[in-house]
Amino acid sequence: IEGVLCYLLEEITGILFLVLERENDFIKFHAMQSIVTFLTLRIVKVVTVHIPFIGGPITLMITLIEIALWILGICKAYQGERYKFPIFGDIAEELLKKFNI
Repeated sequence: IEGVLCYLLEEITGILFLVLERENDFIKFHAMQSIVTFLTLRIVKVVTVHIPFIGGPITLMITLIEIALWILGICKAYQGERYKFPIFGDIAEELLKKFNI
C-alpha cells in the first residue's frame, strides 16, 4: 500500500515517502521514481505551454502520458512489482544508488 501511496499525489507523496522510509528499498524506489517522473513532466509542461500554436497540444499529450504513468505506477506498486518506467525508472535507480538513500 505504501508503494501505491508514493504515486497518489505524484511528486509530493514521493518526497514524503522518500524522507520517511529508511529501510524498504521497494518503497524508496517507487518514491524516487514518482519524484523523477512527475517533477520532470511538470517542468516540461510549464515550458511547453508557452510555445505558440503547438504548446497546447504538446501539453495535452504530456498530461495524457502523465495520467497513464500515474495509473501504471499505482497498479504495478499494488501488485508488488518494481516496475521501471522507460527512462525515468533508470534515472530513479541511479539516484538511489548515488545518494545511498
